[in-house]
Amino acid sequence: MSEQMAAGRMQAEAASKGILAKLIFFSASLGAVPLASYYASLKYVFEGNATFAAITAVVAANIVLVAYIITSVLEDRKDNATKSEAESKKTR
Repeated sequence: MSEQMAAGRMQAEAASKGILAKLIFFSASLGAVPLASYYASLKYVFEGNATFAAITAVVAANIVLVAYIITSVLEDRKDNATKSEAESKKTR
């Protein structure tokens, strides 16, 4: 029993580190992507029109947020599938 508990703890710690890494990545992206898209579109696309460049930055921020939500949902589905698989093995 203790070997199973140790394996479960190691798996949970690895999952926690992965989740923390994703959170840090998306947090940094949420700061960097809108700023980069604002200045790039201001200089190269809209040639000085700050209103359209700001709209581009808002859209970029929303894309990062949607990407984070999608990865969270997919990860949650994967976790639920592994939990249900483990429970079905217990009932055998």
